[in-house]
Amino acid sequence: MNEHPNVSGILNYGGTTNVDSSAVGHNPVLNLTAPSTEHRPEAGEESGELWDVGVITILSVETRAVLLALGLAKKQVGGLHFYEGDVDADGTPIKVAAIRALGQGQRSTMAAYDNLRRHYDPKVIVLTGIGGGIHHDVQVGDVVVATRVVYYDLRKETPSGTRHRGEERESPAEVGHAVNSFFTDHDSAEFSVEDPGGTTRLMRMRNGPIGSGDAVIADRDAEILEYLAGFNDKILAVDMEAGGLSQACHEQSAGSGRPQGWAVIRGISDNAGSDKNDGHHRVASWHAATALRKLLPYLRVHSSTR
Repeated sequence: MNEHPNVSGILNYGGTTNVDSSAVGHNPVLNLTAPSTEHRPEAGEESGELWDVGVITILSVETRAVLLALGLAKKQVGGLHFYEGDVDADGTPIKVAAIRALGQGQRSTMAAYDNLRRHYDPKVIVLTGIGGGIHHDVQVGDVVVATRVVYYDLRKETPSGTRHRGEERESPAEVGHAVNSFFTDHDSAEFSVEDPGGTTRLMRMRNGPIGSGDAVIADRDAEILEYLAGFNDKILAVDMEAGGLSQACHEQSAGSGRPQGWAVIRGISDNAGSDKNDGHHRVASWHAATALRKLLPYLRVHSSTR
């Protein structure tokens, strides 16, 4: 009789043992296979697929208008909700992906941009929705298309008052040329537009810079409007998100090695006065989405490499 029989196993007293890629027992055999490196595609990732235009909206009324105008379908990835599709633009399909930001403001817009970039990496990002008109050349229902943004909330508080330090950013020249080409081809840029309810209105599109800050402006005599007029008397409208988008695109170019195209489309829903309300949001959102649809053939730019 063998007084010391063979014993196979693990003896542990009062502790925890982790066993990984190991075999235990008498004459163990271990067959190792390399871990799978198969890439599981996320939203918008298909073999060789490149996305032309990304769209960021803020409000639900803006998002619904874009989905209806472009015919996009929902695509969920984890907790993120995207909308994507091929949009016919003068006989050429344009691949469009959209996302609604979690909330209003510059920071939420920057996060939405990052999600859109990571999952789709579109060549051009377009912030689309409503804005406040501050120039005598724009009226409620008009659409402002901007490739220049003045972020006006940089400031220094002194005993003698506030000193603003406006910061201006401009979209890459390729996008500027594309927008200029649209307005060259459409000299008056005035269109008869039928909304989803069947009402036809005149939509005027205007090209010029916008101001962007972190506060809603509801006073035509606000000091910040005087500052913006002094900074650049051509500023047509204001919003709360374009500054964040332009900054995010500017900084992203350092890591990607290529410029990130961007533009802003704002349907004018108010004149930044004390009578500001939500009454014109639906019309302004539809006009902004319609303007985006008309601009798409021009925003499919090609010169930079991915």
